[in-house]
Amino acid sequence: MAIEAAKLGFPCGFLNHKISPRSRNVQARLKGDFGSKCRKLARRRISSSLVDEQQVSLTEPEAVLVEGLIGIQGRGRSTSPQQLKEVERALRILEDAQGVPEPTSSSLIEGSWQLMFTTRPGTASPIQRTFVGVDKFSVFQEVYLKTDDPRVINVVKFSEAIGELRVEAAATVKDGKRILFQFDRAAFSLKFLPFKVPYPVPFRLLGDEAKGWLDTTYLSNSGNIRISRGNKGTTFVLQKITEPRQRLLSAIATGTGITEVIDELISLNQTEVNGEEEILGDWQLLWSSQTEAEIWFDLATYGLEGSQVLNKYKQVENMVSILPGIKIRAIGNFEKSGSNMYSMTMDFVSILFGIFELPVETTIRKLNLEVLYLDSKIRITRGFRDLLFVHLRIEASKK
Repeated sequence: MAIEAAKLGFPCGFLNHKISPRSRNVQARLKGDFGSKCRKLARRRISSSLVDEQQVSLTEPEAVLVEGLIGIQGRGRSTSPQQLKEVERALRILEDAQGVPEPTSSSLIEGSWQLMFTTRPGTASPIQRTFVGVDKFSVFQEVYLKTDDPRVINVVKFSEAIGELRVEAAATVKDGKRILFQFDRAAFSLKFLPFKVPYPVPFRLLGDEAKGWLDTTYLSNSGNIRISRGNKGTTFVLQKITEPRQRLLSAIATGTGITEVIDELISLNQTEVNGEEEILGDWQLLWSSQTEAEIWFDLATYGLEGSQVLNKYKQVENMVSILPGIKIRAIGNFEKSGSNMYSMTMDFVSILFGIFELPVETTIRKLNLEVLYLDSKIRITRGFRDLLFVHLRIEASKK
């Protein structure tokens, strides 16, 4: 149990060109639904591919993997069966494609990697579950194999104000894919203390329990994506450079640098919304620039909290949970009023108590909604009182 805590959830570890499959199996799978999704991603403009070519270079299957990771909470802690299915399929196709041969011999594996996803984030110790499953913490793995003291270092960054935990292991390259490791030291570096706090795990007394191995099953030719599998059967997805949507979700989780990333996304998205079908679906509000407290009914009416559904009948429904079993619902209509503008009329508000609904007398409220950024997963808008809103798509609209 102690050594599992030390591992922190992982052992010890745009579309500007097409993939060159290394086997008939990969070629066949790329011709199916997955290939259709790849081609769809490749055809999209910058509003959905979101890649500055000087920053991130992804093959089509890599882009599908990244797309599947958008919106997954806790690096895999909270994942729907459909999300998990899509991610696992993307992982298998990339592993079949192989990527860089003998990744442990490549300089591309060196450096700091951010943990984006793990298949078993909640199965080990309470400490492991706390660190890996909390989006407010950033989890990294540093790999240094081409030095006199080869090491793999797991890093949990709590925040700039608090500090970090570093768990280090001596590393040995066994072959082109496998790294052997043995944990030997760890400490908390806290900003409010002038000294390091030792991590309470007696590595030297653990013997073989402090040892393990990590296989790199895929390393991208760009050196930006790594898939690894460990001796405990866990799969990990790590990236060196994250794309803007990933940085936005991370900024929202930590509460820092949100508006800067929003500005970056808006600057990448200069296309207009072509039709109402692009905005339809179930959306969950992740963040708004609201700072003033509002009454509950206004929270629902103006979509300041909770979820929002926009359907093909031009109806909008906002839902806010105020207490367990009690929700406020606001219903209205919307229509496209400009290239990226929508007008909404909210004319019904009710309180839901389980299966019971109590209408609330209200006046008709009208508001305008400007779409600043929109893709298949993320929506950024300016609405009530010129507030900014970031929504995550939960489900596409039923056709």
